[in-house]
Amino acid sequence: MTTPVTVIGAGLGGLALARVLHLHGIPVTVYEADASATARSQGGMLDIHPRNGQPALAAAGLIEEFRGLVLEGRESYRVLDRTGTVLLDLPDDGTGSRPEVQRGQLRQLLLDSLPEGTVRWGHKVTGVRALDEGRHEVRFADGSAVITSLLIGADGAWSRVRPVLSDAAPTYVGVTSVETFLFDGATRHRAAAEAVGAGSLFALAPGKGFVVQREGDGTLHAYAQFVKPLDWLADTDPADAAAVTARVVSELDGWAPQLTALLTDSDTAPVLRRLHTLPVGHRWDRTPGVTLLGDAAHLAPPNGEGANLAMLDGAELGQAITAHPDDVEKALADYEQAMFPRAAEAGGEDVYGIMLGDDAPHSWIAMMSDDEQPS
Repeated sequence: MTTPVTVIGAGLGGLALARVLHLHGIPVTVYEADASATARSQGGMLDIHPRNGQPALAAAGLIEEFRGLVLEGRESYRVLDRTGTVLLDLPDDGTGSRPEVQRGQLRQLLLDSLPEGTVRWGHKVTGVRALDEGRHEVRFADGSAVITSLLIGADGAWSRVRPVLSDAAPTYVGVTSVETFLFDGATRHRAAAEAVGAGSLFALAPGKGFVVQREGDGTLHAYAQFVKPLDWLADTDPADAAAVTARVVSELDGWAPQLTALLTDSDTAPVLRRLHTLPVGHRWDRTPGVTLLGDAAHLAPPNGEGANLAMLDGAELGQAITAHPDDVEKALADYEQAMFPRAAEAGGEDVYGIMLGDDAPHSWIAMMSDDEQPS
């Protein structure tokens, strides 16, 4: 194949695709809206699953380098109720079956594995239009454009590539997450750090709760989650950290102080994230010269699978292209035929119904006791 592959989005899935193509000598360019690799936070911890994320990294030739990023002892899970009582404590068993890594470090590993210039930073897509013979024009905010014969949308929930394939748009799932960070947890936020434990914490009640991860440097990365309408907090200035925090904490009357401290003692302003999803089983008709991967294809509420699925999408798409370098349509059809059912199966479980439903936290304990721990 001499025609370069054009990838929109330098997330884990797009980079896994680019790496597999690079290993097989297929030219690829990745366009990313961010100005640089460090332009914004890359999220928290990920557990990389043996059935999807790890095979993807193996296909990318990076499995040993990945193991060097693993944080030992982080595969522990703890469930608390609103009073801070520990209801379930699952220590790290030392098997390393679901190794935890920092998302940012994993992304940097993939970036470092690509030739300089593969990723074109500061290229925000404003629109895509179909041309003839499977070609597409991609337009950028700076006024420039590229025309490509093979376009891959790896550009996340609000993909600009998706509309050329599908009319589907993300819809709100009824849960808003409030993200905070407490730095140097063990020394500066001891009570909260002791509640969290060595790995991940779930402190839950019907309609509300916390998911917290202890990151590699001791940071407590917290998400306070609430079943609320889309316009919840719409009358509060998101730039007014104190006002947002006060409104959110008011929803947690009677919660243990070591838990509410995850909000009141944050070292960063709270960030609101309204969770969205695409329809389970989202698919499209085979359209020449273009496909999607990761959240652009099968956005779901955070359930521990998103990053793993995105990397597997990227790796398998790369392998399909290398297997059929002179038949792009065969490659894309083979990839989609495997990806569609896999994504539908992964997105079918109502994780937030279990986590924040009427029987929380006991419903979550039952799920975790069945060895279905998510990241």
